[in-house]
Amino acid sequence: MSKIAFIFPGQGAQYVGMAKDFYDAFSECRQIVDYAADLLDFNLRGIMFDENELINKTEYTQAAMLVAEVCVLEGVRRTGIEADVTAGLSLGEYSALVACGAMNYGDAVRVVRKRGIYMENAVPAGKGGMSAIIGLEAEKVEELCADVSRKTGLCVVPANYNCPGQIVISGNKEAVDYAGERFKEAGAKLVAPLNVSGPFHSPLLAPAGQKLAAELENISFRDPIRPYVANVNAEVVESGDRIAEYLARQVSSSVRWEQSVRAMLGLGVTEFVEIGPGKTLSGFMKRIDRGVRVTTVNTVDDLEKLACITEGEQNVGLKEHTNA
Repeated sequence: MSKIAFIFPGQGAQYVGMAKDFYDAFSECRQIVDYAADLLDFNLRGIMFDENELINKTEYTQAAMLVAEVCVLEGVRRTGIEADVTAGLSLGEYSALVACGAMNYGDAVRVVRKRGIYMENAVPAGKGGMSAIIGLEAEKVEELCADVSRKTGLCVVPANYNCPGQIVISGNKEAVDYAGERFKEAGAKLVAPLNVSGPFHSPLLAPAGQKLAAELENISFRDPIRPYVANVNAEVVESGDRIAEYLARQVSSSVRWEQSVRAMLGLGVTEFVEIGPGKTLSGFMKRIDRGVRVTTVNTVDDLEKLACITEGEQNVGLKEHTNA
């Protein structure tokens, strides 16, 4: 029997026009966006659909990405396909929580808006940085980051374990740049600085995590209808008891995406559906396990690709768990 995972990308995959065809095509999808637009204190539809620069500004990007992903999710659910497990990379974890029924959609929109602001403002512009390290083993990346931190007295840590041979580092810009040179000397195929506004998923974001924790205290998390996999430890979560803790920690902790995928494979998942902008997670999957099929859905036309997925025994839909 085929098991299906819904997976959601994180910040960086956004683009102007994301989810627009779903918004235009289906009333349920339009309601998802319009409901969030009424909750938020900025022009959500303008940022999502009209040419602008703010879509790449963290405090707006994150809420817009969440809404786009849940909008596309609603379109996917119209086909009758449902997940057996969900997961999302960084920001995408909130979409995964909505999809598995653990978090109310309206709560997710409000919290992610605050999360974006806290992360945007945690470290002064230009003081933090991130780089993708291609072609080194995780152990070597961890060892060199620790060594650079000791020698410089600054912060640099593995931030994203994306897939074999691709790890993102994060921290003080000077330390990230210096570490990049060390990685090249150690044989990295590529060191690529990322165009980001802060040192995400590093200890420098701990103050943002603390502020977010205070917001999360006001959220009621439910036990997931179906399990999801948490970023901070790649554990399969079936209770709502520790979700707030995991989300608060996630801001300044490493995202263990490769390990999360392997946890889902361990549950017997044979089909992954990447929901939302881009094909980032599909690219990672090719490095994690080429034998697993990933279907990307970010346009209405992509829904046709879902016809090839064996539904198996599916759980009920999630409409009752959203406010839209």
